[in-house]
Amino acid sequence: MKNRIITISREFGSGGRTIGKETAAKLSIPCYDEELIEKIAEKSGLAREYVRERGEYAPTTGWIGNALAERDYSGHSLRDELWNAQRSVILELAEKEPCVIVGRCADYILKDAADCLTVFIHASMKKRAERIVQVYGEREETPEKRLTDKDKRRRAYYQLYTDMIWGEAKNYQLALDSGILGIDRCVKIIAEQF
Repeated sequence: MKNRIITISREFGSGGRTIGKETAAKLSIPCYDEELIEKIAEKSGLAREYVRERGEYAPTTGWIGNALAERDYSGHSLRDELWNAQRSVILELAEKEPCVIVGRCADYILKDAADCLTVFIHASMKKRAERIVQVYGEREETPEKRLTDKDKRRRAYYQLYTDMIWGEAKNYQLALDSGILGIDRCVKIIAEQF
């Protein structure tokens, strides 16, 4: 593949989705986030909501529990079908044109298949908590509980399908703290590397 692809992995509440979209707009290339859910649902035949919830979140936070969960007597699971469809769609998009892909283990899927710039966006718990309340509003659970739960489930999913540690800096070419740098500066830094 000759296309340059930017993959954005992110902690929940760090603004990674926004950074991905704004980077793509700045570079005049497509950004695949919500659109990816549609394409995966079409390819797999699975419901859009199932794809949204299970395409980057494990049902539990434990690796072993996730490896064994939701399997039938032959070891088959819908999550594995979803992973295969997700992998196929991401490879097709990267083959088609330069783009930004947010989440869904795209960094791992494309590591040997494309010219990738792999990015991880993170921020302090305080900054992320402020952001999710601002963007998504208050909920029954505290912002910190919501952040911790989503991140644990992302981490477990990533480890299950990649056998790598999600968020570990050495697994990415860029690791940016959006709480310190801000959204605009992160976009500028990523775009400069394109």
